Amino acid sequence: MDNNNNRNRTNEDRTKDWNIGEILIRILVTAIVVGIAAFVTPGFSINNLWSLILAAVVIALLDYLIQKFTGVDATPFGRGITGFIVAAIILYATKFIVPGFNISVWGAIIGALVIGIVDIIIPGNAL
Repeated sequence: MDNNNNRNRTNEDRTKDWNIGEILIRILVTAIVVGIAAFVTPGFSINNLWSLILAAVVIALLDYLIQKFTGVDATPFGRGITGFIVAAIILYATKFIVPGFNISVWGAIIGALVIGIVDIIIPGNAL
C-alpha cells in the first residue's frame, strides 16, 4: 500500500515538472513570436532582450488569466475574431506593464495578425 502511494507521488511530481517545463517552453515560444512580430510590425518595438523576456512572461500570464476566467483562448487565428481581439488587447495592455515595450493601437492589431501567422508556422501556442 505504501509503495503504491510512492508511485502516485512520483507521477504527481512528474506532472508538476512537466507543467513547469511547458510553461518555460510557452514563454520561450512567446518571446520568439513576439520578437518576430515586433521586428516586422510598424508601431511595435521592444527596446532590449530583458523587455522581450518580461513581455513574454506578462503575455503568457495575461493569456492564462483570461483563459482561466473567461474560457477565451487568445490564439489570433485558432479562435476566430474573439481570439484575435483578445490577442490585440493583451499586446496593447502589455505596453502599460513592461518598460521598453512600445506598441500603438494599430501596432497591436497588426501585431496580433502577425502573431497569428507566425503561430501557424512555429509549433506551440504563443498567445
